[in-house]
Amino acid sequence: MTSTFPSTLSFGIFDHLDADGHDVAKQYNDRLLLAEACDRLGFYAYHLAEHHCTPHGRSPAPNLFLSSVAQRTSQLRVGPMVMLLSLHHPLRAFEEACMLDHLSGGRLELGIGRGSLPVELGYFGVSAEAAPGRYAEASEILVKAMRGGSLCYEGDHFRLDDVPLTLTPYQRPHPPTWIAVNQPGSASWAAEIGANIASIGPASSVRRITDAYRSRREVRPDVNGQSPFLGLLRMVVVGNTEADAYALAAPAYDRWLESFKFLYERNKIPTPPNLPLTFDAAIESELCVAGTASSIRHTLLNHLEEAGANYLLCQLAFGNLSLDASLATAMIIRSEIIAGAG
Repeated sequence: MTSTFPSTLSFGIFDHLDADGHDVAKQYNDRLLLAEACDRLGFYAYHLAEHHCTPHGRSPAPNLFLSSVAQRTSQLRVGPMVMLLSLHHPLRAFEEACMLDHLSGGRLELGIGRGSLPVELGYFGVSAEAAPGRYAEASEILVKAMRGGSLCYEGDHFRLDDVPLTLTPYQRPHPPTWIAVNQPGSASWAAEIGANIASIGPASSVRRITDAYRSRREVRPDVNGQSPFLGLLRMVVVGNTEADAYALAAPAYDRWLESFKFLYERNKIPTPPNLPLTFDAAIESELCVAGTASSIRHTLLNHLEEAGANYLLCQLAFGNLSLDASLATAMIIRSEIIAGAG
């Protein structure tokens, strides 16, 4: 393994905005303070998940929260990870994306996806059978809409007849697109449409995804002169000692896990087989990285190299971690890792 981070490496923030035990208004304010700090510290973007009817996500409308983030920051890019197109009319999704791109001064990173838990979609009357088709059509319409002009489309789920697109994105030709990918086949599709990708899991498994992506797309600069992002997600907690870090991270992970399992248990659905059910299992599976500044630097570098990733999505706030703990980790990542990659 190499001893330094490559100069092409970038760092972002991923957030579920899962319930932390405080009232919602306080949690929103704490996250805005964290976003402000990450803006100052040089993180690339803040990516926010969309979940519904669960404490696993207090951001059912990510673009609404991200518009506040955009007004509180100047450099930090913002975007949903992902906007559940299975639940959104694609014309409305397009218009929201355009608004956020303008409100942020062209800082939108647009993540799109189908949704991983059918019961969330079911609450909105979208069946598991209908979701793939709705997502496929909505994503196709969204791509067409980004080209501007008028919009015509005829599908099984959506019909648009000469719709005038009077609002267009700030960024040209369009904002960067992101796909959450956990299978090599999906990575190939993302490469074909020119999307960035974000993956979770052991580095060895993610390597198969990044290899599939690279095999279908030559690494070439985009309109901003930047190669595609191949993202790796990790929960990260730094302490003064290994024991301190574990003492912070373990109860926070337990709280996060409780929120994650809420809808599964309520609906008597088996949890995903790869979900770590203890903090030790989360460390072993590489979902979580906790330790001193030196140890997490070494671990994250090894994970990124093995995964073939060039973008680290840091989940700095989860469960009942305090704002101070998240800020401390962000500052350590800046001083010990981002500075070395710049």
